[in-house]
Amino acid sequence: MPATDASVAVRAIITGHTRGLGEALADTLLARGIAVLGLSRRAHATLASRDGTPFEQAALDLADSEQLAQWLGGNHLRRFIGDAQRVLLFNNAGVMQPIGPFDAQEPAAVARSVILNVAAPLMLASAVANASERAADRRIIHISSGAGRNPYAGWSVYCATKAALDHHARSVALDSNRALRICSIAPGRLDTDMQAQIRETSVDRFPMRERFVEYKRTGTLAAPQAAAVKMIDYVLSDAFGASPTADLRELP
Repeated sequence: MPATDASVAVRAIITGHTRGLGEALADTLLARGIAVLGLSRRAHATLASRDGTPFEQAALDLADSEQLAQWLGGNHLRRFIGDAQRVLLFNNAGVMQPIGPFDAQEPAAVARSVILNVAAPLMLASAVANASERAADRRIIHISSGAGRNPYAGWSVYCATKAALDHHARSVALDSNRALRICSIAPGRLDTDMQAQIRETSVDRFPMRERFVEYKRTGTLAAPQAAAVKMIDYVLSDAFGASPTADLRELP
């Protein structure tokens, strides 16, 4: 496990920190002495009650681009980042809906998915890069998915949004900013609420439903905590950003 250099001031921003992978990322970072700012619609009571490492939260609906833009227009990020030498942004929040044939998707659900899964991460990435301009090391992590690299029937919107994050990372990497690294990471199949949502979807909306039921039955879903530890090890390593996209399962 890469040790965090105690002489380096590190700050981390995580979206969707109240459950699943986001919660595991926040818990692991705090345990390593890294200050965390969580962005989500709801507060996380347990993390907020921990002593020691600084932890802040902001109640934001990341699917509301106007609300997010207003918050980003304030001084919140710059104040949290302060004089940190290394800044991490985990764009973790996301939604799978709408699931089903594209001609049966509600326009409002499509818009919400695109804003939460794509617009919010891109807005945050730009804002964090700007607010941390004095930091010597800035690292942006998009939480992607295998669905962004392989198509699935019924997931047309979700697949498209995750592919967008991958391509955003590829494009930003071409900017050749030595103080900024970016990677869109597919974490693999994790035992989270999102997987439960998939299993509860009808076969007519998601033809591959039974395969995901089998993943749960056979215990092949990875624990979010284990994925968080491996991801943070990679993010803090010198190897991070060597490629703009990665699959967590293929990392050493």
